[in-house]
Amino acid sequence: MSVPHSRPGIALYLRAALYAIGFYLVTIIYAFPCLLIGPLLPFRARFRFLTAINYFYIAWLRICCNLGVELKGRENLPTEGSYVVVANHQSEWETLYFQILIRPQAVVLKRELLRIPLFGWALALLRPIALDRSNRREALKQLLRQGQQRLDAGIPLLIFPQGTRVPVGKMGKLNKGGAILAASRGVPIVPVAHNAGLYWPGKSFIKYPGRVQVEVGPAIPTEGRSADEVHAEVAAWLERAMKEQGSLPQ
Repeated sequence: MSVPHSRPGIALYLRAALYAIGFYLVTIIYAFPCLLIGPLLPFRARFRFLTAINYFYIAWLRICCNLGVELKGRENLPTEGSYVVVANHQSEWETLYFQILIRPQAVVLKRELLRIPLFGWALALLRPIALDRSNRREALKQLLRQGQQRLDAGIPLLIFPQGTRVPVGKMGKLNKGGAILAASRGVPIVPVAHNAGLYWPGKSFIKYPGRVQVEVGPAIPTEGRSADEVHAEVAAWLERAMKEQGSLPQ
């Protein structure tokens, strides 16, 4: 499945360059107060403070690259208590937008991201679960141990079960970690599908104009159910939604 865009012209490169300049400049400036003030704040206030910059990222995308968002099903996000969100991973876009959509949250990510100067140091203050993907068995144990701690503290958890960015047109393998974790604590699991890869392909400098479609599915109960049963329901919903959004072939 190919991205439905013509060959990018000079205007798209210039728009993407303008976005990159603003992105990195504001990120560097904002990182310093985050690192100074963030550690002094309780987690929820710290999350609000550190992720305020994400509103700029999304607005700057719309201004520079004419890339907006169309959200459906926001009312399906629980308004109280902890829960697990599982979403497909195609682009850098969702890592920016989901911090606006799900507030607060702890995200499961690769450990290497925390080593990035300024950005990674600030990210570490948001209590992510940083996994070493080279050791899958130990990574699953860490996910369950730290994930249960976050859920018990009332913090929603965001997981990309594909493990890495998967190109548009492919589903990839969905790991069961999110379903196992949600079932272990009896909290709901909320599937979220998007088609950001159509407009901001993974690792691409170019951002194409349009509106990223995001759909939040109904919360799936897990209490008294097996992780396999929950995982199958989540996977089926994601596949259907991604086909409707054009991320997967019909």
